[in-house]
Amino acid sequence: MAESTCFEVSLEGQVAHLKLSRPEVFNSMNRAFWRELPSIVDELDAQAEARVIVISSTGKHFTAGMDLAVFDGVGQNSPKEGSGASEIGRTRASTRESVLFFQEAFNALERARMPVIAAIQGGCVGGGVDMISACDMRYCTEDAFFCIQEINLGLTADVGTLQRLPKIIPQGVAREYAYTGRRMPASRAQEVGLVNVVYPTQDAMLGDVLEIAHEIAEKSPLAVWGSKEMLNHSRDHSVQEGLQHIATWQSGMFFGQDMAEAFRAKQEKRAPEFENLPKRFRIQE
Repeated sequence: MAESTCFEVSLEGQVAHLKLSRPEVFNSMNRAFWRELPSIVDELDAQAEARVIVISSTGKHFTAGMDLAVFDGVGQNSPKEGSGASEIGRTRASTRESVLFFQEAFNALERARMPVIAAIQGGCVGGGVDMISACDMRYCTEDAFFCIQEINLGLTADVGTLQRLPKIIPQGVAREYAYTGRRMPASRAQEVGLVNVVYPTQDAMLGDVLEIAHEIAEKSPLAVWGSKEMLNHSRDHSVQEGLQHIATWQSGMFFGQDMAEAFRAKQEKRAPEFENLPKRFRIQE
């Protein structure tokens, strides 16, 4: 895996732990962040050694969101690469491509075959809300707060918050915070279902979150992948479409070996041993 400037990455017991590691700037999302996050997640998914990904942070705040320097050039060409376009249609097309580029960083979290868990301390602002909304589960500390900061900057959030958050919390609550830019405290986040548990300290949170991650990692990774696939599909489709999808999935994925191993392990009073997922197919260079 390529060296990262924004993350500390470790793998222990089939749990990958990604720590945002720029606390001196409140883990703001600079240009490197947007390249590194999807690259790391896609690589973990492709290699299939990790069965769960945990994303945490360092310092006082989880993340201050987008580093404003990333916006340099927006409205003229792509903020990730100069397009050289001068005609208005091409300039606007370049801006659209830049938004899709940023979205892809968090799409990778949903695309990964394993669950992604966010452990949040302090502020989770702007792009941070986009990121955690793409995670499977969220946990936070008592000092955590969440803010859809874009509205306070005269912007419409465009990297996933407005699409994913209303599928996690009630529509009216999502709209209140999207329109006002107010801070949602940890207690309110738990009340509306944005986070599962609120902890007194970051150490307590990470201890519990990693325990949950290791518990998931002991399950059949094929069954966990299927569960994630079905939950994401059902979120975006009707019940009938979801039932059709799981029927098709099971016809191709379910052969019973993992179930047999689970029963054997229970009878023998031991932890089950499951084969990793296959590596993602890649054309070798």
